[in-house]
Amino acid sequence: MLGFLTARRAGLDDPLRLRRAESTRRVLGLQLNPDRDVDRIHGNGINTIDIEAVEGRYMLSGGADGVIVIYDLENFSGKLQYTCKAVCTIGRSSRYVHKFSVETVQWYPYDTGMFVSSSFDKTMKVWDTETLKPAEVFQFEGNVYCHHLSPIARKHSLIAVGTTNPKIQLCDLKSGSRIHILQGHRAEVLSVRWSPRYEHILATASADSKVKVWDVRRASGSLFTLDQHNGDKSKASSEAVNTAHNGRVNGLCFTGDGLYLLTTGTDDRMRLWNSATGENTLVNYGKVCNESRKRLQFTVSRGCSPEFVFVPCGSSVAVYTLHTGELVTMLRGHYNNVDCCEFHPDYQVSSSDLSPNNLGAQAVKFVLLLFCCCLVKHSACVDRIGSS
Repeated sequence: MLGFLTARRAGLDDPLRLRRAESTRRVLGLQLNPDRDVDRIHGNGINTIDIEAVEGRYMLSGGADGVIVIYDLENFSGKLQYTCKAVCTIGRSSRYVHKFSVETVQWYPYDTGMFVSSSFDKTMKVWDTETLKPAEVFQFEGNVYCHHLSPIARKHSLIAVGTTNPKIQLCDLKSGSRIHILQGHRAEVLSVRWSPRYEHILATASADSKVKVWDVRRASGSLFTLDQHNGDKSKASSEAVNTAHNGRVNGLCFTGDGLYLLTTGTDDRMRLWNSATGENTLVNYGKVCNESRKRLQFTVSRGCSPEFVFVPCGSSVAVYTLHTGELVTMLRGHYNNVDCCEFHPDYQVSSSDLSPNNLGAQAVKFVLLLFCCCLVKHSACVDRIGSS
C-alpha cells in the first residue's frame, strides 16, 4: 500500500489504482465490529433494503410487518461506538402504511425526495420523503414481488413491476399509469432489473425457470431467453430447453458496467451470463444454498479488482470472486436466513437481510463492506458488524 501512495504522490500512478487496491484489500479483510449498531424498529423480519446513491447517507428498509424505515448512516457523534438512528418511520399507526409485507424498497435514483415501495397488499406506492405520504399508488391484481427503476434512464421514467401475474407491468412515473405489459413468462415474476448500461434493456426472472432480456422499445417480444446449455440440445432434456435454472429463478443482478448478468435459482446454483449475447459463461460457483420462495437480493462489488459477489446463503453471506467462482469467505453472524445484500461503493458498505420470522426482532449489522440486516430469535440479542 505504501508503494501505491508513493507512486500516486509522485504522479507515476493512476489514483484509481490506489482506490481499487484499497477497496479490494478491505473486502478481503471483512470482520465483525462490535462498535456499530442500528436502531431496531421493525418488529419482524426485514425483506429489503436500499442505500441512496446521491449522498450514500440514507438507507431504506422494508419489513414483513409492512413498516418502512429511513436510517441516517452518518456518524456525527465523534464517538467510536455509534448507533445509526431512524430519522423517520412509516409505522402501523400511519394511515398510509402497507397492510402486508413490504417486498421491495428503492430510492429514486436522482434525489432523496422520493422513494418507491411494493408489497404483498397488491400495491406499489411512490412516496414523498418530506411528507411521508404516497404521491401515487398503483394497484395490481396479485401480490407484488418486486419492482425496479432504471439507475441511468434519461428518456423514460418507467418502473418495471413483477407480480403473481406472468405479465411484467411497466408503470410510468410521469403519467401515473400502467402504460405497457411484457408477455412471455408462464409463472409469477420474482425479480426484475434494468441494465445499468442501456436504459431500455430490462431483465426479468420467473418461477417458470426462465430469464428473459427485453428491449422495452420493441413490441415483438423479448430479445432472448437465457439458456443454461447455450443451445446444446444434447445436454438438455426437452423440458429444460431455454431455461436459466432447474427451478424457480428468484435473483437477478447486473455487474456495475452492465456487461454481465448474474442469476440465482432454487436449484442452488448461481450463473454468470454475457448480457449482450445471453451466453452462459459457465463459471462454477458450486452449491449456492437458496431456499427462498420470493426474491433474493444479492449484490456485486464495484471498484474492486477482482470483482466480488455477495450472496445470502442460509444464515451467512457467501463472498465469491465474480469471474472465477472461487469462494473467498463466508460472513457469519446472523441468527436466521439472510434474504438481502446491498453494496455501498463510496463507504465500501453492503447490506443483507433475513427472511421473516413471526417470533423475531430485527438487527442491522455493519461490516467494512457489508451491511447486514438480521432477524434474531430473541429481541434482546443484537449483533453488530462494523468497519475495521
